Amino acid sequence: MGLPFFLCTCGAPAVSGEHETTDDYYIVQDKRYQEIFTDLFELLSSEVSYGEEQFSIVREIANEYARIGEYGKLVNFLSYWVEKHPDDPYNAYHLFMIAYAYMQQEAYPVAALYFDLIIKNYPDLSIRGESIHLACLKQLIELGNKPDQRVWYYQELISRFSDNIDLGTAYFMLAQAYEAVGDWDAAIQNYTKFLPYYHTQIPGFPDAFGYAKQLVDFNNSPKDWTFESLSALVTAIKSAVNSGSSTRLERTMAKVNFFARSWEQEDEDNSGMAEFNLSDFMRGNRIRYADDLDESSNANEAYLRTWGWSQRISIWYLYFRKIYFPSDPEIHGRWEWAGVYYGEKF
Repeated sequence: MGLPFFLCTCGAPAVSGEHETTDDYYIVQDKRYQEIFTDLFELLSSEVSYGEEQFSIVREIANEYARIGEYGKLVNFLSYWVEKHPDDPYNAYHLFMIAYAYMQQEAYPVAALYFDLIIKNYPDLSIRGESIHLACLKQLIELGNKPDQRVWYYQELISRFSDNIDLGTAYFMLAQAYEAVGDWDAAIQNYTKFLPYYHTQIPGFPDAFGYAKQLVDFNNSPKDWTFESLSALVTAIKSAVNSGSSTRLERTMAKVNFFARSWEQEDEDNSGMAEFNLSDFMRGNRIRYADDLDESSNANEAYLRTWGWSQRISIWYLYFRKIYFPSDPEIHGRWEWAGVYYGEKF
């Protein structure tokens, strides 16, 4: 991708080795700053070789433009500089300042072009201990909304800057990006890498760990409890209940991610994850069920009211859901008995 230069038609500033008068365009009209810019450009014209002194002057000119909000002049000055000095080792920083100027003007797509250009075409620089490439990647992740681009950005972030970032967040967000582009194998791999970072708090994902763990556990399971349709699942459960066999009924339960909770508990509250023996609740009782599914059932989830269970709460709503797992087309869209809600619905 070529660098889009936005140059004015009024000429160019004096550059190293060119002892000529700076174009008046680059000297701001506000008299409070004219002397500052005149002095800076005179200093710049006296520097004939690349180095920290020349870079300091160029940076100071750009910073002065930024400080007084002259972003157009900042962009034109640095664009011309990079064009005329392609071997300047500090060009990555100059382009970063151009991107910054566009950010300040809310021209975010243009800024993103520059951040991307820097990473892919210019060697990294460390300014005051900060990596230019790392700063660009962070900005691109904030600005980018295309999943395939976010995949590349997070890959770069993890492979190059693992010591400078929150790896847990990076693995989870990379998995999210892979999920968005439909690469489920890569998504599962990165959700798996995320799991050791279970304390990580990710903005916008209050139960990131629970979400990732459910997908990983389901992926690693045999999935032999699923049913082709909701009607087949309900028929199997009713038949098992009629037989009074807890063993038959347990065969229809999901073997991973099965939950048992009251209606008051939040969906992400896994404190009631069920690891119980159904025989303890069926022994000596006749379990009954409603003829039809609850009226709140829909195309993706369903509820069957049952009663007669022993222990404290005798009414259970069996919860069925359609499986969302594009990673395995043979399983995706099938149904499972995923959990139990205790007590009457509100």
